[in-house]
Amino acid sequence: MTKRLKFKDALARLIIAGQKDSTWRLFDDKHLAEGDVVECVNADTGEKFAEAVLTKVYEKKIGELDEFDFAGHEKFATNEEMYRTYRSYYGDRVSSETVIKIARFRLVD
Repeated sequence: MTKRLKFKDALARLIIAGQKDSTWRLFDDKHLAEGDVVECVNADTGEKFAEAVLTKVYEKKIGELDEFDFAGHEKFATNEEMYRTYRSYYGDRVSSETVIKIARFRLVD
């Protein structure tokens, strides 16, 4: 079964434009791993917009993220904005101790 990653419309556009090649996932129920080929789906329309291969996958606590982890990922003005964003996706269980899975990817033809 193909793994699917959903992205909000604005993020899907960044991926297509080559400005985003990293995604952060909390509470990973897909067991994302290096080498996986995934369908990228626009969460707002439900349409597949690309396929990608995961080139690097690792985990760390949100509170331990550093500049390297933000490479290829959208930036946040403040840590509070980052927490607010992820709480809107995953609920109030998101804290600095929450483990985040960082997946870098490249689009495939």
